[in-house]
Amino acid sequence: MKFFLTYLRKRKALILTFLLFCLIFLCAFVLYHLPAGAVVYPAIVCLCIGSVIAAVDLSKARHKHKTLCEIEKMRAELIDNLPERITQDDEDYQNIIASLRQEIKAEEAAFSSKFSDMVEYYTVWAHQIKTPIASMRLTLQNEDSPLSRTISDDLFRIEQYVEMVLCYLRLGSESTDYVIAKQDLDKLLKQAFRHFSGQFISKKLKLEYEETPFTALTDEKWLLFVIEQILSNAVKYTPSGGEIRVSMKTPGILCIKDTGIGIAPEDLPRIFERGYTGLNGRADKKASGLGLYLCKRICDNLNHRIWAESGEGTAVYLDLRSKKLETE
Repeated sequence: MKFFLTYLRKRKALILTFLLFCLIFLCAFVLYHLPAGAVVYPAIVCLCIGSVIAAVDLSKARHKHKTLCEIEKMRAELIDNLPERITQDDEDYQNIIASLRQEIKAEEAAFSSKFSDMVEYYTVWAHQIKTPIASMRLTLQNEDSPLSRTISDDLFRIEQYVEMVLCYLRLGSESTDYVIAKQDLDKLLKQAFRHFSGQFISKKLKLEYEETPFTALTDEKWLLFVIEQILSNAVKYTPSGGEIRVSMKTPGILCIKDTGIGIAPEDLPRIFERGYTGLNGRADKKASGLGLYLCKRICDNLNHRIWAESGEGTAVYLDLRSKKLETE
């Protein structure tokens, strides 16, 4: 009904002109006292012809409207089947659309080139910064003092931030080096524990770990990054003498729980948003709001599920059970 009313509004001038002509002919017939047969018969013929023409025009307008509605739902680069150019207006509009598409493509190409250059620059920078960090670590290995331990902890955090930058850049690039294979979860967890062993010792944290004889269909490097990010948050927000528990009560669902400060109920629904630090992050003033955001993106890409619960501390769950993957 809405389309029909719009159609009538667009054809308003033509309809009014037709009615005016009818009025002129009617006045002429009345003034000259022509017989009714001479008036009715031509009127019926004209009405039939006009109805056919109007029906054909309405059908074309409806088809054109339907085509444009379908095109509206498509991506811009797929708009190649515009309606046939009937009027000069149609041709002008399609020329404008084609011109705008060319401009958009040119801007997209320029942006893509700039973004690729930026990613390449920061990727090289992130790899280069690892060299002096490794050198400083070797230097500190021969010392054991409160100062050296503090510097070592700071270097550990810098390494984490560098890895986070690399992960962020890789996820934003067009190609990501996923290698999906069966991975021993127990092996990955122990690798992550070794990485954080110094942090556990310096904060006197108790690690309670139940072995998880589970094989996950995933990417080793990216899943390890997710586990380490969750452990990093657990270590950061758990006070000295606290406890971190890693277990798998349900086969395929890994739980990493700490006895830390927990997450405020109003922050819990938003912790996986980019840049969101919440109450704890604002108090800490060192949180980037990227760690859990990256974990969520990686899990989505790997067809895993991640969520968190908070009460006495925080519990983060990873659902690593295999799902049907769509392959092309």
